[in-house]
Amino acid sequence: MSSNLFDLTNKVALITGSSKGIGRAIAEEMARQGAKVVISSRKADACQEVADAINAEAKAADNASGEAIVIPAHVGQREALQHLVDETRARLGQIDILVCNAAVNPFYGSMQELPDDAMDKILGINIKSNHWLVNMVLPEMIERKDGSIIIVSSIGGLRGSPVLGAYCISKAADLQLVRNLAVENGQHNVRVNAISPGLVRTDFARALWENPDVLKERTAGDPLKRIGEPREIAGAAVYLASAAGSFTTGQNFVVDGGATIG
Repeated sequence: MSSNLFDLTNKVALITGSSKGIGRAIAEEMARQGAKVVISSRKADACQEVADAINAEAKAADNASGEAIVIPAHVGQREALQHLVDETRARLGQIDILVCNAAVNPFYGSMQELPDDAMDKILGINIKSNHWLVNMVLPEMIERKDGSIIIVSSIGGLRGSPVLGAYCISKAADLQLVRNLAVENGQHNVRVNAISPGLVRTDFARALWENPDVLKERTAGDPLKRIGEPREIAGAAVYLASAAGSFTTGQNFVVDGGATIG
C-alpha cells in the first residue's frame, strides 16, 4: 500500500541559500519528492551546479515533476528578493513552499567587541530579509488558502554563547517571527514553522568540526556523540512542506543529535 503523505509533486519550492549545505540538501530532497525547486544564492555558477545535478538525477529516475531552476539573489537587498519572487512566479507560476535558509555570521567573539557593521549585517540578513521575503510571498498563499513557510533557525536561538552572541540573538528572533506569522496567518491555512539544527557538517560551521579534537569536545555531551549531516535536516523540511505536516504550525523542530538535552 502506497502513501502520498510526503508527496510534493508539482509544488513549487523557493529555497534561499540553496547552493550548498543545508539549503542544498533541502532542495535535493524536495525535488526527489516531486517539487519544482528554485536554487538561489548570490553566485549563479554555484547555483547552476546544484540545479544541473538535481535535474540529472530527476531525469535518470524518470521523475517528470521534480526539477530545478536557478534564480540568483542577494538576500540582503530588497529589490533582489522582489526579483527572485517575481521571476519564480513568471517561470513556475506560483510559490507553494518558501524556505528561508540563507544566513550570515561575520563575527566570532565577545559581544563587547562586536562592531556595529557586523551587528547590522547579522540582523539584516538573518531577520529583516526573512521578514521581507515572507511578506512578498504571503499574499498569494493567503489568496489560495494554502502554503508552507519554513525558516531555518539554529539551536543558538535557544541558548547563549560567549562567541556567537549576535548570531544567537538573530536566530532567537527568527523563532519569534515564526510564532507571530503562524498566529497571523493560520486562519488562511498558511503554516509557518522553524527548524533549528545543531552542529551540521557545512562550510558555514567548518570552524567547529574540521579539527577532530574540537569536534570531539563539541559533541562529547551530545547523546548521539556525532555531527549531523545536511540531509538529516532536509527530512524535517519535507515533512513541514507536505501533507504530513498539514496540522503543524508555529513550531520549532530541533534537530541536533540531542545537544540541547545533553
